[in-house]
Amino acid sequence: MGGTLWRGAAHAAPAQPGTGPYGPLGTADGNGIRLPDGFSSRVVARSGRTVSGTSYTWHNAPDGGACFADGDGWIYVSNSEINPSGGAGAVRFSPSGEITDAYRVLSGTRQNCAGGATPWNTWLSCEEVDRGLVYETDPWGRKAAVRRDAMGRFKHEATAADPVREVVYLTEDVPDSCFYRFRPTTWGDLSGGTLEVLTMGPGTSGRVGWARVPDPSASSAATRDQVPGAKRFDGGEGCFYADGICWFTTKGDNRVWSYDAAAQTIELAYDDAGDGVPLSGVDNVTGAASGDLYVAEDGGDMEICLITPDGVVAPFLRVGGQSGSEITGPAFSPDGGRLYFSSQRGTSGSSSGGITYEVSGPFRG
Repeated sequence: MGGTLWRGAAHAAPAQPGTGPYGPLGTADGNGIRLPDGFSSRVVARSGRTVSGTSYTWHNAPDGGACFADGDGWIYVSNSEINPSGGAGAVRFSPSGEITDAYRVLSGTRQNCAGGATPWNTWLSCEEVDRGLVYETDPWGRKAAVRRDAMGRFKHEATAADPVREVVYLTEDVPDSCFYRFRPTTWGDLSGGTLEVLTMGPGTSGRVGWARVPDPSASSAATRDQVPGAKRFDGGEGCFYADGICWFTTKGDNRVWSYDAAAQTIELAYDDAGDGVPLSGVDNVTGAASGDLYVAEDGGDMEICLITPDGVVAPFLRVGGQSGSEITGPAFSPDGGRLYFSSQRGTSGSSSGGITYEVSGPFRG
């Protein structure tokens, strides 16, 4: 099977390698990043160094991230995937993009990998360890983080909130993982609710069901082993919701999936058969107002690739000289004009070498 892309169940198109809407990548800039014409990059923070103009020392192994509007400015929150310590930090930007502050928003946790933003402007930071937890954090750093036990104890990866159906989707990073949703008793309050797992017969497309996980605490058995018929995925990674579709990636088989929340159907959105399509090592994922998906590579060519609504798969950027790293935490500023991401281990290949970047330019709306 060749690389293919579907925009939901009704539209199918072959995934075509190409230059994409922004044209080919140029030569490497001063930061070692190849970008299309008209785009530029800057370094926002480096692990182990204070963020410019602040007293905060940027955390090691920066991973999942998200942006939050802050008046006319914004905040970028970033996890730290180390164990122990972990946690998350944040950088605040002025309306012109200048860094005005940086600080810690979560401490004392373990291997915080990805997560997701909520519609009520909190950041869900997920522990990627056995029986890991989800922590709800304040991007402004004013309120103490709160652990959300009701969302289950498993090797958490990412979350994505669906405000229409009032649920939060969750991925699990193990080779026989499941795909979950959490239905809060009260939308906007994650202290209580029902954890459910996606159920489905054999195959990669079709209608799905949802079944309650009897013991979200996993004290009796792993959450993925509690429901007969739970659909298995090969290593859940990034997760992103927009316009009724929840997109999520699985790294073991290099796939992007789409869950149509209204129809309750699932489809393979992208399947890499090694046929020259320039996307491998799928990991974190985010989207733009244009409908383009931006998929970060864990390894591969150290690229962020985009998948357009008409099926073109193309590299948007490539980070050179950092083959021992992975790209993490892609997120757009609220106005869509800046893309943030990290190279988790930088040029050194160690967690202390992380670099967080900003790319600005003529992103299409």
